[in-house]
Amino acid sequence: MRTCSAILFDDAEAGPQLSLVDVRDPRGDEVLVRMEASGLCHSDYHVVKGEWPFDYRIVLGHEGAGIVEAVGERVSDLQIGQRVIVNWYASCGQCRACAEARPYLCSSTKANENLLPDGSTPVTHADGLEVRPILGVGTHAEYAVLTRRAVVPVSDRVPAGVAAIIGCAVTTGVGAVLNTANVRPGQSAVVVGTGGVGQSIVLALAMAGASPIIAVDLSEERREAARELGATHALAGDDPDLQQKIAEISGEGGADFAFDAIGHPSVTERLPEYVRNGGAVVLVGMPAREATVAFKTWYLVATNKRILGSNYGSSNPSVDFPAIADLYLAGRLPLDKLLGDAIPLGEYPERMAAFGASTGLKQVVDYTLR
Repeated sequence: MRTCSAILFDDAEAGPQLSLVDVRDPRGDEVLVRMEASGLCHSDYHVVKGEWPFDYRIVLGHEGAGIVEAVGERVSDLQIGQRVIVNWYASCGQCRACAEARPYLCSSTKANENLLPDGSTPVTHADGLEVRPILGVGTHAEYAVLTRRAVVPVSDRVPAGVAAIIGCAVTTGVGAVLNTANVRPGQSAVVVGTGGVGQSIVLALAMAGASPIIAVDLSEERREAARELGATHALAGDDPDLQQKIAEISGEGGADFAFDAIGHPSVTERLPEYVRNGGAVVLVGMPAREATVAFKTWYLVATNKRILGSNYGSSNPSVDFPAIADLYLAGRLPLDKLLGDAIPLGEYPERMAAFGASTGLKQVVDYTLR
């Protein structure tokens, strides 16, 4: 048993709180990871705002990387001291989706219940209230006990901060481009929302040879960042002539693909207007659970436009995490450019409170900072 600091969340009124918890030793096919870095993600913001409610206390955080400290008796393929990336959607390995190598569609994972595969939680608090690590990982803690399926080894040449964001934002964005949309060289794309996921989409589009790449955001700072990452054009999200400008830049009345990296209905419902006939809208940003959008269905049918959902970048983390790490090490995906502030765990509550107004680069908790 280890006592460590963690970010706990009871409800939106109290907000996230830094507290001490006890984390038990790993058993069976479990792994104890000492966290090195953990990214702030918009999915956590949905929880903090009360848009994804739970009726129990949780440890926040799902985007992380760390060092293997101990393993259960059934784990023989990991070394103590090895760096790993956290996979926040540990699949069951047995359902039809898993058999088809589509773990992002797993129907039997306990991650959706914020539990380990055996239905347990490895975290306890002195006050006796039930504590569950979000998605069964809870990376905003100094230590985490994870199922073996939730950790993917990575070269220690990949910095901890980069490894952490590969675990969520990068794989979600890169996978949306390469796996879900299968973008080919010369195809055009619009990216609406250039936060961590949107910036990853821009990087992947540039690597895939897409052109033009049109970044759309309300923030001038983020539009400029998108240009530095490979966007050929950057437009203001509140531009009244946005649709017309996208049509003119793409040259075909619209782009081949429009990526929604925000997930807000007001954004999503407009995306079909940004793609050409036969084009595709790719929904990447996570919305509130009850969010709905109205599309003109006759219009979609008549123009042969497609709506594609992209959960976790349609990725297989055991394959895609190492592949993305290799692209980074080869200089083809400069993921360092996505990293902004490194913060100590104790600053998380105030940073998350201001998250909705953030306009910079990716914020990452660095566990070496105090």
